[in-house]
Parts: sequence; structure tokens; C-alpha cells
Amino acid sequence: MADPSSYRPKPGQIPDSPGVYKFRDDHRRVIYVGKAKSLRQRLANYFQDLAGLHPRTRSMVTTAASVEWTVVSTEVEALQLEYSWIKEFDPRFNVKYRDDKSYPSLAVTLNEEFPRVQVMRGAKKKGVRYFGPYAHAWAIRETVDLMLRVFPVRTCSAGVFKNAERTGRPCLLGYIGKCSAPCVGRVTPEEHRELAEEFCDFMAGRTGAYIRRLEKRMTEAAEDMEYERAARLRDDIGALRRAMEKNAVVLADATDADLIAVAEDELEAAVQIFHVRGGRVRGQRGWVTDKVEAVETSGLVEHALQQLYGEESGDAVPKEVLVPALPEETDAVAQWLSDRRGSQVSLRIPQRGDKKDLMETVGRNARQALVLHKTKRASDLTTRSRALEEIAEALGLDSAPLRIECFDISHLQGQDVVASMVVFEDGLSRKSEYRRFQIKTFEGQDDVRSMHEVISRRFRRYLQEKERTGEWAEAQGGPEPAEEVAAMAGSARAAGRDAGAGAGAGLEVGAGGGTGPTAQPPGDARSADHPAAGAAPAGPEAPGGPVSPLDDDGRPKRFAYPPQLVVVDGGQPQVAAARRALDELGIDDVAVCGLAKRLEEVWLPEEDDPVVLPRSSEGLYLLQRVRDEAHRFAITYQRAKRAKRVRTSPLDDVTGLGETRKQALIKHFGSVKRLRQATIDQICEVPGVGRKTAESVALALARAAPAAPAVNTATGEIMEDDGGTTHD
Repeated sequence: MADPSSYRPKPGQIPDSPGVYKFRDDHRRVIYVGKAKSLRQRLANYFQDLAGLHPRTRSMVTTAASVEWTVVSTEVEALQLEYSWIKEFDPRFNVKYRDDKSYPSLAVTLNEEFPRVQVMRGAKKKGVRYFGPYAHAWAIRETVDLMLRVFPVRTCSAGVFKNAERTGRPCLLGYIGKCSAPCVGRVTPEEHRELAEEFCDFMAGRTGAYIRRLEKRMTEAAEDMEYERAARLRDDIGALRRAMEKNAVVLADATDADLIAVAEDELEAAVQIFHVRGGRVRGQRGWVTDKVEAVETSGLVEHALQQLYGEESGDAVPKEVLVPALPEETDAVAQWLSDRRGSQVSLRIPQRGDKKDLMETVGRNARQALVLHKTKRASDLTTRSRALEEIAEALGLDSAPLRIECFDISHLQGQDVVASMVVFEDGLSRKSEYRRFQIKTFEGQDDVRSMHEVISRRFRRYLQEKERTGEWAEAQGGPEPAEEVAAMAGSARAAGRDAGAGAGAGLEVGAGGGTGPTAQPPGDARSADHPAAGAAPAGPEAPGGPVSPLDDDGRPKRFAYPPQLVVVDGGQPQVAAARRALDELGIDDVAVCGLAKRLEEVWLPEEDDPVVLPRSSEGLYLLQRVRDEAHRFAITYQRAKRAKRVRTSPLDDVTGLGETRKQALIKHFGSVKRLRQATIDQICEVPGVGRKTAESVALALARAAPAAPAVNTATGEIMEDDGGTTHD
């Protein structure tokens, strides 16, 4: 626990102007971001007597090790910079609203030649018109099904659309009148786009004029004795009215507004938002968050506004935002919203009438959401806490392991050997910190040696980060003198070069101990961001401690944050290898254990007998989850590497031969086997392939050894190579 006075800025250093400040911990991670009209007055509040601080504020300032600030010109700029930093650094002590689900929206893809109506989730795309979000996808589909009768807009995927174009036959919706079938030319692109725009107008609330127009056409059809047409128009009007009934009128003056309500207790807060467009509730969503900072209702509202409109612009920001309490800097927040919309936005508390009544309804929803969340979470939080306590007791740890890292090795008969590292914090997975490694220092099957390499690479990088951020320099009063620390870091770098630690998604150690970038893995994990070799040394110290330019982003995307417990997938040999790797690096404050699959025994270093946890133990269940997640992540990576290797072709080695001409060659000859048998003149017959390229293709195929024939194990038949695949 740090003493705030140890990093308190000197009097007169803090400017008396608007700005944004951030607290960092001793690992240089940003743990809190805030803004202020006056940085001097606001920061002074954090450095008063600890007994007078709110418990959450006290926890934050004692966790922090330094404070930095950036001066801005206006309060609006401070609001924008605060939102950007919270989004970038993900500080642990800031209130962050996270959806407990992904809310679906009704989307119309106006950016396509033939716009499509569909249910969409996730980030919004340019050129797509969105309505919602809705609580349930089925509610969207029911509404769309009713409206397709009147607005027969395309709803099919690109694949179905292209198939219908190719065959000249529309899908079922085209036959039953719920699609205008632009795929087969029943309507022109212009006519179909007009239908899509009418659909959007109706969803946006401009319903009255359209229904009156349909009623007039129905009356005219009846007067002309076109009774079948009149009956269809009558049914269309009924379908539209049923769709409208799903969104009852709540505000008579066709208001466009968002209503935000907050329900809170000492520990958590729930936020509910109703999106009202054209006087009707068009969407609803909600968040629940832990109150990790001392914040009033006005602060929760401000955070909610940032979360809701930080990425929005134009009409997505309504003309009016109704809230239960105004933020402290109301004018600045209103100006920020107006800038995002491009016109004036009213931010106020409803005082009377329909808007106040609707706000009370939103508030009831927020209170119910908080009660439901607390009911669900009570058992989850208790279970996780009990699991961590059981692990600490079973392994003899001083405290519960709040951060657990698990490592697993995966390969197929000694080929494509890879490793995974997964991270659990507070008993929950933290996928943004997952890592993947390729084993490059040797070939073949040796799980023990692989585990030693991976653990060494991960914690060698940890030592390098500690050295670079100056943590060792600050700890010179400890048992190790500076010379010994430097020598250990130097030997770690040398060991990294000798071991070839720069493999794929692992660590690439360069000359002088610098690191080079590696490929970023897809999916829910990433490789470490590695600064270039020979990077500049740390710059001058900022108030509160040394600041290194290499760590300016403050994000925990490197290996600088140590775990309290390392779990390896395996038994005694793997545990011994992991412990040996840590001992070689001089790390003695990280516990190690292994979980063997056969009997689910927990192995500890230098212990002849395993620790056997009860089958009903929550601690054992958590260790199993961590181990299984590491196994899943490792085997997914290994399969991807194997699939990539198996899909290689001799044509890949031909310089200047792209994917299009490869496909043209295979399509022309039918297989690589027949292409290998072709002459240069025959290869030249393929469109786009000249003589020089044909000679290169023939030479590459001649050099490549023919693949062993594949055998159908069911029939014993030898199968010919039909797609340019080589089998290893």
C-alpha cells in the first residue's frame, strides 16, 4: 500500500486551469482518469488525510504510485479527453457501464445497391440506418414480418441473393409477396430503394400520412369495384396498425428524446435508457456497474451520457435528453452533445406531465434491473470469493490469488508445437490479456521443455519491463544491490537471445535487450506490443515519480503485470519445469501449481504427493475452468496453424503468381496433378499466364515432390489430389 504523500506534487506544480488527470499504479497502469475545472483544487482533494476520504477514493490513492495531468482550453475539451482516456486505458477505478447482453437493432443497409432489412448487433456501420435497440430479436422479426406485407424489401443474405440471380428463381418470400424480388428483376434498383426509404420513414415515426394515403387508395379501389385490391389494402393497413401497436404512444407531441434513469445503492448502480422517437418508445437498453469510485447520481448520469453518445453523431443523438440529475458541468456536457449532433441538444430534468410520468416508468425499470442483477450476482460473487479462498488455503498462499495465469502446450505428434497463456482476474477470464506462443527453440514432442521455455519467455519480459519502468531503481533499499539487478537483467537478455525467444506470437528479443514487434493474433487475444530495439531511454520525471515514454499509454498490453499464481496443465514434471524457469530468473514471489487431468490432482513444486481437493470444491472447479480455457485456447491456435500448413501448395512458391491466377490454373487443369503433367505451352493457354510465368510454374512443380496419395479408410480407394493440397 503506497503512501499518497510519497508522490504528491509539490506546491505550485499543479496549474489552476481545466484539465484531465490520471493516476498510475506501481506497474505504470492507469487506474483512474478524471477531469476538473481547476486541476489544483481537484487534485488537492486526493491528498488530504486518508481518514477523511471516501473508502473507494482511499483505496484508489493508496493503490496509485504517481499522478499526471494534461491541461486543456475548455471544459468541453476536458470531457472529450476524459472519455477518450477511459476508453483507451480501461482504468479499474472508473465507473464503466457494460451491457450484460448485446442488444439487437433493426438495420436497413442503405449503403448497398439493393438495401436489406435485417437484425444487427455490435458496432454500427457507415451507411446503415438503425432503429432500436430492442430488448429481444424476436420483437424485431415480428415487426418486420408485419411490415414486409406493405414494404416488400429484401431480407435475404448476399449468398442467397446471388444464387437467386444465377438461377433466375426468387426465394419463398418472393413467391408469397413479402419480397419484391429485385434479384430476378421484378423491380428496378431505384424502385427497390424507394421501398426501403418508405420502410425507414415509417419506422422513424412518419406513420400517419402513409396510412391516410393507403386508406384513400382503398376507398378509390372499392369505388372502382376492384374489391380484391381494396381487400389487400385493407389488410396492409391492418398489418401496419398492428406493427404500430407494438410501440404505444407515450408522448403526444411526437417528441424525439432519450430518457435515462438511475437506480443505485452503496455498491452498484443500474442505468436504464428508453429511446423515444416520434412519441413512441423505439428501443430500450440498460447497464449495471460496480461503483468503484465515490460518485453521486450526477456523476453516474455523466458517465452514462459518455457511454451512450461517445461514438454517436448526427440524428443518433436526440434533440432532447431527460435525466434524473444534471451533471456538475451541465453546460459543458450539453455543448458536447450538441457538437456530436450538429445542432442544439436540450439536457434537463422533466418536471411535470407525460415526460415526468415516463421518467418514473424508466426509473421503475432501473430499480427492477438492479434487484434482478443483485439476485443473480450474489451467488456468483460469493462463489468466486470462496473459490479463491479455498485455492489460497490449499496451496498455502498468504492471500487469495486475484490474478491467475495458466499455461498449456498443444501439438500434433510433435508438429506445430504451440503454447497458450490465459488470465483470470477475480475469478473471471480477462480475454484481452490472453497470449499465444510458438515453440521455436527445438522441434519434436517435449512438453516439459516447452513449458520451461514459455514460462521463461513470459517472466523474462516481466523483468525487462520492471527494469525499463524504473521499478528496480526505486527498490534499491531492498536486499539486492543495483549491480546484481543489472547483471540479472543482462543475463536474462542473453538467455533470450540464446534461446531464440522471438517466436511468432511469443517474445522477439533483439540486440541490446530491445524487442521487436510480432504478429497480432486474431480473435479475443493479442500479442504483446514490443517497442523497437534501441528505444530511447526514459525521459524526465513527472510529478509523482519517473515516467518512461515507452509506457506512456499505460495499457496492460505487455507482460509487466505479474500473477499471484501460475497454473500449468500437467503434473509433477511440468510444475518442476515452471518452478525451475522462475528460479533461474530470480523470481520467488509467484506461486506455481499444476492440475493433472487424470485424477484432477493439484501438484506443487518439490512435493512428492499431490494436493487433493474435494470434488465439490469451488476452488477445484475454478482451477478446472482455468485449465480448460487454456487448453481450448491452445488447441484452437494449434489447429489454425496446422490447417494453414496443410493448405499450402507448390504454387505458393511461384514469384508473382497471385491468388486469382492460381485459381485460374487449377480451374483450367482440374488439379495440381494434371497441372504438373502439362507442358509449358499448355500452361500458356490459361488466360493471364505468360511464358515466363508458365516456366516458373513448371519449375516449381518439378521441384516439389509429389504428395503421398490420400487413402479413403472406408473403401481403401486411393484418392487423387484435386485441389493443390499437400499432405504432411
